[in-house]
Amino acid sequence: MDWLDRSTELARLQTFARRPNGGLAVVWGRRRVGKTRLLLEWCRRQQGVYHVADESAPPQQRRRLAQSLEAALPGFADVDYPDWATLLSRLARDAKQAGVRGPFVIDELPYLVASSPDLPAMLQRFVDHDAKQARLALAVAGSSQRMMQGLVLDAGAPLFGRATEAFELRPLPPNWIATALGVRRPVEAVQAWAVWGGMPRYWELASEHADRRTAVDHLVLDPLGALHDEPQRLLLEELPPAVALKPILDAIGSGANKISEIAGRIGAPATSLARSMTRLLEMSLVVRETPFGEPERSTKRALYRLADPFLRLWFSLVAPKRAQLAQLPRSRRLQLFDERAPHLDAAAWEELCRLAVPRLEGVLGLPFGRAQRYWRGGDPEFDIVATDDGDTHLLGEVKWSPETASADMLAKTYAQLLAKGAPPRADANIVRALFVPRLPPKRPKSIPPELHLIDAATVMAAFAD
Repeated sequence: MDWLDRSTELARLQTFARRPNGGLAVVWGRRRVGKTRLLLEWCRRQQGVYHVADESAPPQQRRRLAQSLEAALPGFADVDYPDWATLLSRLARDAKQAGVRGPFVIDELPYLVASSPDLPAMLQRFVDHDAKQARLALAVAGSSQRMMQGLVLDAGAPLFGRATEAFELRPLPPNWIATALGVRRPVEAVQAWAVWGGMPRYWELASEHADRRTAVDHLVLDPLGALHDEPQRLLLEELPPAVALKPILDAIGSGANKISEIAGRIGAPATSLARSMTRLLEMSLVVRETPFGEPERSTKRALYRLADPFLRLWFSLVAPKRAQLAQLPRSRRLQLFDERAPHLDAAAWEELCRLAVPRLEGVLGLPFGRAQRYWRGGDPEFDIVATDDGDTHLLGEVKWSPETASADMLAKTYAQLLAKGAPPRADANIVRALFVPRLPPKRPKSIPPELHLIDAATVMAAFAD
C-alpha cells in the first residue's frame, strides 16, 4: 500500500532529527497502527539506522542490534558486547568519531526491557551523558503501550522528562480509507471503516481483495484467514501478556456495556474490574462513554464499548461463532456477515458523525465542541449533543441506510427529533441536524431551512481538514 498521511508525525520526527544537540524521541501506539512503517520512512529520508528488537536472550539481542548498527558504523558487529552499558558506550564513541548522529531507532523496546529490567536506567545515563556529548538522535518505540508510557510519562520512571519528542501514533483518519481501498462512493467508505477502522495494516490486507465481503470472509471469517485470531495475538503480544482480559472484551462485544453487566457476564464482582478496565483503556481497546452534561470522572452512568471497528466485527461475529465458522462453507459465512453488517455500519456511521461535529463549523455555522450521546433515566435519548461553550446546543439524529433518503423519511425523522424536546437545558438556543448517508439531489420542500442535512460525503470530507 502506498505511503498515506502521517505528515504531522513525520514532520515532528524530521524536526527532532535536525536538532543540533540530538536527544531522545519516544513513539508508542497499539499494534497494526503503522509505527514500523513510519519509522522506516523516517530512517529512509534521514539515512538513519532502524532496528527491531525481539524476544531472544540479551546476548543475542545485543548481537542483532550491533549488526543493525554495522550499516552506519562499519566494524561495530565484529565483537560481542557483554552488557548493554558497553554497547551503548561504544555506540556513542564510534558515532562521534565517524560524525554520524543518527537517527538510531530501536523498535519494540519493551522486548529488550522485559529481558533486561535495568536497561531503562542504562538508557537514562546514556541519554544524559554519552549520547548528549555525541549529539546523537536516538528514538525508541513499542507496541506495549503500558510499558512505553510508563517509561516516559510516569514521574518515577528512569526516562521521565528525558524525551525531546514523545507521542502516541493513532489510527489513520477516516478520509484516507477511500484512497487506500480504491473506494469511490462516501457510503462505501463508511462501510469499509465499519470493519477495518483506521488501522493501516488491515487496509493493506483488505486492498488485495475485490470488495468488502470477500475481504472479510478471506481475512477474518475463514479459520485460515490472516486476521481470524487477531485479538488473541494482540493480547498475547502485550507485555505483560493481556490474555486474561479477553473475557471482558467478549462480554462487551456481546452487548454488555455497564460495569455491572460486564461483571455479571464473566462471573466476577464489579469492584474487581477497575484495574482490568484501566488497562484496556490504556491499550486503546476499549473506550469509556459518558452522557453529555455528566461529570466524566464521577458519573455512574458510564458505558464501555470496543474502541475499534474491527474488534466490534470480530467480537460480535467471530467470537460467538468460531465453532460454526470452522465448519461452514463460504456462502454461509458470507450470509452471517450480511446479517451482521447493517449493525456494524450503523454503529460506525453514528461514531463518525459524532467525531466529525467539531470539524463542521463551516456547515453548522458555529464551532461546536466534542459531540456525545445523551441518555438519562426516562428522558429521550439523543444520538448527538454538543455545545459551542455558550448558549447554543446542537441536537442531532443519526440514521443509517445505504440507500438515498426519501423526503418522507427526512420529514418523519425531523418530527421525531422535534418531539424529543431539548435536554439537558430547555432554555438553550437549539441547532438541529440530521445525519443521513445519502441525501436526495434536491432538498425536499417539506424540510425547513433551519434544519441541517449532513451526508456521508460531508462527514468524510471533514476529516481531511
